[in-house]
Amino acid sequence: MAIVIFSDIENIDQWIDALKKEDPSVDVIHREEIKDNTFVEFALTWNYPHGLFREYPSVKTIMSMGAGVDHLVNDPLLPENINIVRIIDPTLSQDMFEFTLAVIMNRLRMLTHFHENQRQKIWKRKRYRRISDISIGVMGTGVIGNHIATQLHKTGFRVSGWSRTRGGSVPYNKLHGPFQLDDFLRNTDILICLLPLTPATEGILNRKNLETLPHGSWLINLGRGGHLVDGDLIELLDSNHLAGASLDVFREEPLPADHPFWSHPDINITPHIASLPDPWSVAPQIMENYRRTLDNRPLINVVDRKRGY
Repeated sequence: MAIVIFSDIENIDQWIDALKKEDPSVDVIHREEIKDNTFVEFALTWNYPHGLFREYPSVKTIMSMGAGVDHLVNDPLLPENINIVRIIDPTLSQDMFEFTLAVIMNRLRMLTHFHENQRQKIWKRKRYRRISDISIGVMGTGVIGNHIATQLHKTGFRVSGWSRTRGGSVPYNKLHGPFQLDDFLRNTDILICLLPLTPATEGILNRKNLETLPHGSWLINLGRGGHLVDGDLIELLDSNHLAGASLDVFREEPLPADHPFWSHPDINITPHIASLPDPWSVAPQIMENYRRTLDNRPLINVVDRKRGY
């Protein structure tokens, strides 16, 4: 059995090199190298076409190459007997925190605003805001969300978290469930979405919820494009209820050239780069799940299909 990669990401050779370094005895191949589909039992994948794995009847385990697994759990044609596992990596969480902090500080210190002034050769000061002035709301306090909320709390922000369930003890203010969502939103100056994309969270960044934020709030979406109702965001920006948004994920990626987000003055776009998996960092856990699959032992970081994460 080999580890077979089903992905067309640009740095595929780095993944192969990292896995081979972890265990040189294991064959690591790309899908195009498969000679017999019944040979495939362990797959490493990202954004594959739905229904693909019906062609590989021997697959036991599919491991996502990133933290997100919606591309797997949302495949209605994925056989029920296949285990889905995800990556949980401290480096991934820290990368996401550093990106989030950079976006927030850019907003507080208005660096994008002053860069535009530079382009127009305008010398004009504007009052900035301090860390102590801002209330941050982290929507989705799983592994990555909890890390970000905790680090922002340590940095000095007033931080609240919201999730579907109560969860364990955390150093920041924690709310949960639908009945506490409005209270969470009403006290949030900068909303950070880190939820998994499930039927329950699809479109959660809609007019009703975004209008509950205080006037002049800012949205940062790092979850999935499906969380956001695009038209609702544009209307709330145009009415000045929201001051701006930083978007790293979109319903369609790459973002189509004719999408209104590109030209909106109050939207900052990044191409889904808030946190990129490091093959060398995650190779050990991939190899561990590969060995467990071989030995028919319980896997680590298994996804609950019903919950979607």
